[in-house]
Amino acid sequence: MSASYASGVSDVPLLGETIGANLRRTIEQYGDRDALVEVQTGRRWTYAELGAEVDRVAKGLLARGIAKGDRVGIWAPNCAEWTITQYATATVGAILVNINPAYRTHELAYALNQSGVRLLISATEFKTSNYRAMVDEVRPDCAALEETVYIGTGDWDSLRDAADRVSDEELQQRTEELAFDDPINIQYTSGTTGFPKGATLSHHNILNNGFFVTETIAFTAEDRLCIPVPFYHCFGMVMANLGCTTHGACMVIPGPAFDPAATLQAVQDERCTALYGVPTMFIAELGLPNFSDYDLSTLRTGVMAGSPCPVEVMKRCVADMHMAEVAICYGMTETSPVSTQTRRDDDLDRRTSTVGRVMPHVEVKLVDPATGLVVERGEPGELCTRGYSVMLGYWDEAEKTAEAIDQARWMHTGDLAVMRDDGYVNIVGRIKDMVIRGGENVYPREIEEFLYTHPAIADVQVIGVPDEKYGEELCAWIKLKPGADPLDADAVREFATGKLARFKIPKYVLLVDDFPMTVTGKIRKIEMREKSVGLLGLP
Repeated sequence: MSASYASGVSDVPLLGETIGANLRRTIEQYGDRDALVEVQTGRRWTYAELGAEVDRVAKGLLARGIAKGDRVGIWAPNCAEWTITQYATATVGAILVNINPAYRTHELAYALNQSGVRLLISATEFKTSNYRAMVDEVRPDCAALEETVYIGTGDWDSLRDAADRVSDEELQQRTEELAFDDPINIQYTSGTTGFPKGATLSHHNILNNGFFVTETIAFTAEDRLCIPVPFYHCFGMVMANLGCTTHGACMVIPGPAFDPAATLQAVQDERCTALYGVPTMFIAELGLPNFSDYDLSTLRTGVMAGSPCPVEVMKRCVADMHMAEVAICYGMTETSPVSTQTRRDDDLDRRTSTVGRVMPHVEVKLVDPATGLVVERGEPGELCTRGYSVMLGYWDEAEKTAEAIDQARWMHTGDLAVMRDDGYVNIVGRIKDMVIRGGENVYPREIEEFLYTHPAIADVQVIGVPDEKYGEELCAWIKLKPGADPLDADAVREFATGKLARFKIPKYVLLVDDFPMTVTGKIRKIEMREKSVGLLGLP
């Protein structure tokens, strides 16, 4: 057997430049091509026009006194101004702080204070959120915050107009002071315990990751990418935006937030060749009653990431959405984000049972969490990754950084994975979700996947709860399909008997309407454990 270690060999070199320098190169090469389309408003920019707008906002930031390394927050759903701000801050060396549009005042104040945002660029409102009122509420507690610029108001116009006070030479001088290893972006990872941590990323981190994700699906300047995934997350701003601008491809924004019909309409009207999404987005698109009315024949590729893709969904993406070259990606914010990806010509098995193989210029190893030694292929171990993509650290949190990144610069993901003989990786669960029952290691993910096959079960989460005899026992939280007959622990046991080892069969079953979640949609298993102990009357 060989060890669970792989390094991404590549003939294509890393990009050794800042985001601003890379964008200028693209503009010189593809100035008259479409760069950005905002479908909802009909606004569109060529690369030359986008470059001029980015420079205008960059000069506006200089006129407002934004220095290299200053933090500029952005709190808005997907819109053209988000993208323009992303490139303008990078051009002047300001650190863009991404703020989740779903945040409420408590989380907003934390992000603004923890990162020390000086200037906030914000939407006025989104869905049920009145952003102006929330900013007004937290402002007295945010010492660093000097100014808020509201998109779509005179504030944004005056920021652009301030550019007239700054010369081309002043902007040029600032860009010459920037290094590609400078921090450029802070993204808050939704901790399932405690406050979120600010992953701090450099030009080099995210420019190269965006480039290689799209290089791996053979992007060129001919591609047009539909982006329904959020910009505040790496999926939108790195894999999508930077993936496009490093290749001269076009960014298409179908709407401020995901809407399945608007997404497919944008693909059709803008003749998109690529589409991004998490599996639930593709499921929603495929589930539209009038799905067959949309002309998706221009689609070739795309990326599915965020969680495992069911086989039937993948088959339909390939057959009915024409996405024969769709890729699966795995990663985390702290690694800019992608560490493994399937390849264009991979078969259905690799695309549905794995998260691909190591990315170019990246290393991956799986280690025994107890000993830190690399495990054999086929054995589960913690996935660790190293290379250009590993973050600089958590903003202003040296201790937490040291917990995540070891002395040899390996990022410990906390994910348990298995590496196959062909180097492809399968994620089997989270270390902290692993249940140790009577000395047996049990991975909830395996049991969840099995219980999904029950005809009455819509969704399921499995956790460990305290047990006097075995240390831990398994408890399944189950959401039933509409109209399904209730299930109890006996019925679940009967369904699993003979198919799962006895120690993997849940002792307890709780029927629920919903699971506790973080604002970014991650299941809070720690909260589930606490509630289960109370509901089941356990010690």
